Amino acid sequence: MNWDDTTDSPAAERLVGASADREDQAVEAALRPKDLGEFIGQEKVREQLDLVLRAARARGATADHVLLSGAPGLGKTTLSMIIAAEMNAPIRITSGPAIQHAGDLAAILSSLQEGEVLFLDEIHRMSRPAEEMLYMAMEDFRVDVIVGKGPGATAIPLELPPFTLVGATTRAGLLPPPLRDRFGFTAHMEFYEPAELERVIHRSANLLDVAIDTDGAAEIAGRSRGTPRIANRLLRRVRDYAQVKADGRITRDIASAALAVYEVDARGLDRLDRAVLEALLKLFGGGPVGLSTLAVAVGEERETVEEVAEPFLVREGLLARTPRGRIATPAAWAHLGLTPPRSQAAGNGQGDLFGA
Repeated sequence: MNWDDTTDSPAAERLVGASADREDQAVEAALRPKDLGEFIGQEKVREQLDLVLRAARARGATADHVLLSGAPGLGKTTLSMIIAAEMNAPIRITSGPAIQHAGDLAAILSSLQEGEVLFLDEIHRMSRPAEEMLYMAMEDFRVDVIVGKGPGATAIPLELPPFTLVGATTRAGLLPPPLRDRFGFTAHMEFYEPAELERVIHRSANLLDVAIDTDGAAEIAGRSRGTPRIANRLLRRVRDYAQVKADGRITRDIASAALAVYEVDARGLDRLDRAVLEALLKLFGGGPVGLSTLAVAVGEERETVEEVAEPFLVREGLLARTPRGRIATPAAWAHLGLTPPRSQAAGNGQGDLFGA
C-alpha cells in the first residue's frame, strides 16, 4: 500500500529490503490507496496534510510545496499521488539523480500545467545547479534560462504556472537549509506499528484475493520491519507457499513455515542480518570489532554491512556502534539463544584486558 523508491542496491535483492524491485512496482500500482481515507497509518501526517489540501481547495489555490522524509517503503510516493488526486491535478514524476543539469530541470518546469504536482524523489541527490534553479521556481514561479556561453550569454526569464512540488527524501539532513525552507509543509514518515501493518496486510490480501486469518496477518506483520512494502512482499511469498503446500489459506502456522523457508525469522532478520550477528557473537565474543573486520568475516562489502544490515540491527537494539567498534547487546545474545561470556555480561568486555 504505501511504498517508495526503486534502487539497484544490495537491499533491493533482499526479501526484507525496503527498496522496490520490478515485481514490487507492478503489484504496488494496483494496491496503492487512492485517497487519504484509504491510506493506513501515519495518523499525524494524514491529519496535517488533509488540512493543507482542504484549505487550498477552499481558496481555489495551488497547494503549498510538500517535503516528505523517511525510510524507503513507508508511503512517500503514495502520498504524492494522493496529493495530486485530492487536488484533482495531474502528476509528473521524476527523481533527483535524473536531474544532473539545470537545463534538465528547466525542461520539466517549463512543460508543467497550472496546478500540476511535480513529484521529485530522492530530492537530496539533485545536482547543485539544478537545486539553485529550483529555489526561484518554488518561490517566484520563475526560472532564468541561460542562452549562449561566455561573455555573450544571456539570461531569459521564463514565467511558470503555479505548481506544487512534492519532494521525497530518505536523508533529510542532506538538504540545504535554503531548499528546506521553501517547503510550506514538511512531514516525517514513521515506521508502522504491527497493528497498522496487520490492516495493510488484510487490505492487500483482499485486493489480491488471498484468504488470510487474523493470526496469519499478525505473524507476517511482526516480521515486516515496520514497513508496508516489506509486509506486502512477505504476503506475496507466503501466498505462494500456501497455494503450493496448503489449501491456499494463510494461517499463523502457514505464515511461520513459509517465512522459515525464506529465512526471515520472528523479528524480521534475514540471512545477512543473522550472519552479521553470528560473526559478531561467535567469532568476536560480542565485540567491539571494527566494521571492515566484521565485513570480511561475513564475506560482504563494508558498505553492504554498514548500509544494508546495520540500520535495522541498531534500530532493533541488537547491535551498537561505538568509537571502539561494533558491539552486540544482551538482546542479540538472547535472540540467537547464546550465552554471553562473563566479561561481556559484566559490561563492554573490558574486564579481560586487566585480568578481571
